[in-house]
Amino acid sequence: MNITPLKLNQINLGAIGADKTKESPSSKTLESFAGVLNDTIGKVNDLQKGADTAIEKFVAGEIDINDVMVEVEKANNALQLTIQLRNKVLEAYQTVMSMQV
Repeated sequence: MNITPLKLNQINLGAIGADKTKESPSSKTLESFAGVLNDTIGKVNDLQKGADTAIEKFVAGEIDINDVMVEVEKANNALQLTIQLRNKVLEAYQTVMSMQV
């Protein structure tokens, strides 16, 4: 019977604390969450602007009411989803803050 040694990762003690300029994983997560949030709010804003543009084009007689309603409903659905997500995030935050340590 042949026994093979385990090849575990070696710990480099010299590397511990050597580079403190690296960001922590929690700060990267926070930045990525903020980036996603900003992108999402930007997309909702773009949909709102698109709905406004569609209404203006309808008033000018350039497009049909069907196209206007589609754009307005897309913007409305995106806004409602954003509001619901905000409510869930606030609820989770309040739950965490009410926990006793």
